[in-house]
Amino acid sequence: MNEIPKIPASTSAAAALRDAIGGPVHLIGDDTYDEARLPWRRLTDPRPALVADATGPDDVRTVLLTAREHDLPLVVQSTGHGTIRSYEGGVMLRTSLMKGVEVDPERRIARAGAGAVWGDVLAACSPYGLMPLSGTALSVGVVGYTLGGGAGMLSRAYGFAADSVVRAEVVTAEGKTLVADAEENPDLFWALRGGGGNFGVVTSLEFRLHPVAEVYGGMAMFDIGRAEQTIACYREWAPEQPDELSTAIVLLQMPDSPQLPEPMRGMRALGLRAVHTGEADEAERLLAPLREAAGQPIAYPFRTMPCADMTTEIFGPPPPPMVVESSVDLAYELSDELIDASVAAVVADGEVSAVELRYWGGAMARPPAGAGPVGHRDVPFSVLGGSAPAVDRDQGAEAKAAVDAFSAAIRPHVTGGAFLNFLEDPDKTATAYSAEEYRRLAAVKRTYDPDNVFSGNHNIPPAS
Repeated sequence: MNEIPKIPASTSAAAALRDAIGGPVHLIGDDTYDEARLPWRRLTDPRPALVADATGPDDVRTVLLTAREHDLPLVVQSTGHGTIRSYEGGVMLRTSLMKGVEVDPERRIARAGAGAVWGDVLAACSPYGLMPLSGTALSVGVVGYTLGGGAGMLSRAYGFAADSVVRAEVVTAEGKTLVADAEENPDLFWALRGGGGNFGVVTSLEFRLHPVAEVYGGMAMFDIGRAEQTIACYREWAPEQPDELSTAIVLLQMPDSPQLPEPMRGMRALGLRAVHTGEADEAERLLAPLREAAGQPIAYPFRTMPCADMTTEIFGPPPPPMVVESSVDLAYELSDELIDASVAAVVADGEVSAVELRYWGGAMARPPAGAGPVGHRDVPFSVLGGSAPAVDRDQGAEAKAAVDAFSAAIRPHVTGGAFLNFLEDPDKTATAYSAEEYRRLAAVKRTYDPDNVFSGNHNIPPAS
């Protein structure tokens, strides 16, 4: 007797899901499969057995339970900006169709669905003169960014994005729909605000908005020949500044692009990035020591602008999907050795195209009562090394080697701790937290996900 071929679990799961959820289901071989599976960050090449697009919390629950019923691993993805792992097989649950944003201007609260990006939120709240604590790109997903902590150009004034969260709706590993806030499931509420996607699928977040209609700022360019003395000035100057002023020093290898003015094409430059929530005259008074140290500017486009325009004006339009490498380290001080290594990495011909030195502090260093586990709030400086966008993963591998070499060069001068949103290596997740925070997160994981269903991320295994 001929044995009846066994239908693959992914095929039967796909058939069940196509009848049960509102969004499409993509299998290997479908015309839509590649577009559905690929993250924004193209260094990884995930190949799930199927991709299911949820349209709401009920769909999320159905996809999760179907994956578990068919014994298929589950990963969750919205925009894929934070994708750090590559994998084969299993079910990818996408939430990018869940884009709804609601604003309550009286309460200064926004509610964003799991697929909303910061551009959606800015469009909804800027007519009221209110701002979220968004990041540097309008295309970044609200939920993933916020669960990882969320550090933006308004964070010195108002704290991390995670500090503004007031409520989350979550589908747990068991398929239960829960509310997490200060009153309901407070342990889960604490863990979500900095612990990443370890504890469930967050289907919506509610968070505070802040009354900032206009800011003064921009990205000025100077000759890189004065980089060392400017950064030395910055390390003494930055801790004395008010919370209303957020700044960073950026060392850049400018691309040889026809979109740039001819004198700037391919040049090395010293950048000053600043955002001030007060008056222009006060901002210029505060910035004067840095301008004096940096010398005559090549470009100084600082101006008063609507706060909603800040991200595009200073960081540019949302980038397309790309292969890009970066590393971020934290430092208690900008030592001479750290400054020298940072300048050398950009001045040398290589794949490190930018180094950003940024002062944190302000409200970021003053956690509110009951704040979540956004680790290392006491460390004032970050050092980011990044590569130019690559066209493929082979070129990206060369960029990774260069960025890794830079990270190794500065290792003796940094803390070894990390910030979850910027952490590239999934084996170093614990470095984003203090030992006590990590212990407590593992205990919460044991309560809400004892089988480690949500492991395709910066994973915190459940406590034994």
